[in-house]
Amino acid sequence: MKAQLVPMYFKSGMDTDYHKQLGILKDLLKESAKILDPIAVGEAIPKEADGVLFLQLVVDVYRQKKEILAIKHPILLVTSEFGTFSMWDWEIYTYLRELGKELLFPNNLDQTHKICSSLALRRSAKGSKFLVYQDDPGKGFQSEIFKRFYWFEEECINGIEAKFGITVEKKSFADLGRRATEITDSAAETVWQTWKRPTSQLSNRSILDAVKLYIVVKSDILNDAAVVGVGINCLNESHSCNTTPCLAWDMLFEEMGIIWVCEADIMSLLTKYLAHKALGAPIMMTNIYPFLMGDAALKHEKIEAFPEVEEPENHVLLAHCGYFGIVPCCYAREWTLRPKVLDIVNDNAHAIDATIDPGPLTMIKVGPLLNKILVVETELEGFVEYPNSHCKRGGILRVPNGRELIKKFYSHHQVFLIGEWKTHLQNLAKIFELEVETV
Repeated sequence: MKAQLVPMYFKSGMDTDYHKQLGILKDLLKESAKILDPIAVGEAIPKEADGVLFLQLVVDVYRQKKEILAIKHPILLVTSEFGTFSMWDWEIYTYLRELGKELLFPNNLDQTHKICSSLALRRSAKGSKFLVYQDDPGKGFQSEIFKRFYWFEEECINGIEAKFGITVEKKSFADLGRRATEITDSAAETVWQTWKRPTSQLSNRSILDAVKLYIVVKSDILNDAAVVGVGINCLNESHSCNTTPCLAWDMLFEEMGIIWVCEADIMSLLTKYLAHKALGAPIMMTNIYPFLMGDAALKHEKIEAFPEVEEPENHVLLAHCGYFGIVPCCYAREWTLRPKVLDIVNDNAHAIDATIDPGPLTMIKVGPLLNKILVVETELEGFVEYPNSHCKRGGILRVPNGRELIKKFYSHHQVFLIGEWKTHLQNLAKIFELEVETV
């Protein structure tokens, strides 16, 4: 879906240069935006417009500031022939910013395209749906932990719908588990032969049951075109199923672009959906164990000590369900499906053991009141292994200021974008009216 942008013009600037720039932008942005017919500053904005495009700034800005400040749509400044903000417009940009007007001012063409994608997502998200499978969240295994989570609350569900237009549909996890057992082994084997993901020490029974869960979830998604993301309360209510959804999430993401989440955490699902669908960012999710948390973190992962590093206060262990995290196969350096690690799940269950190349990771999470997003640039330094633990392989993450960051984490669940994405996320935040928090 393309963003629909309405160009605005100042009467003193409606000249040959304006029309030339309009033609340039129609060509440069043809893959990500539909540019509507121009209107004068102060005219009513067409209801189909996702944003306002200023492709030429002139002295009239200072004289028509009231009309500009009254614009409710996101405003994109693309005033150079290269599809970017022009450096001659810093004074005008600063003037409007000081008056309290948020503006989008890309300094390269890739930013401009991603801004357009974000604007389009703001429109297309309305009417979309997150599908979650759960029955009695917080009342199953480890209830003392799971009953605390905000993502199970109606307030969270209602807030997501109110702000983003995304509804959350609940289906029974117990019924899902039952329906999966009704799929024949031969049907699952046929599907598996088309995928053949790498496995190690995993029984054929475990593989087929994992595929059966994929088949049933896929069927539910195909019956509802509005579904863009899916999750299962897979640990807390693991008694409802003889497997885990890790393989299913990987297959559905690669095949259909369906965003997945662990433990039915719709806050993480929302975060991943925004970042991947708007920016095309490579995504993964995992748990964070800051070294500063000491024994509380070590006990949960059943390890005796964190790895020795310089500045341990600025390091975090990344681990989830026994391994580094839920990384899609398409983004991984190494990727293998292995037997389950956690005691909480069925002996027949499985887990993803994946690694990525060390390097920059951008940690992000939308806050519970849906008015903030945490964005932190971090560095994956490598991996550590604890064979007899709940962290058979984890990531070692360096963060910029561990003592400050520990005060700002929104959750133990964190979403990571592979690479450096901070500038794009700042633009995304403006479009979705989120305040960026960082350290």
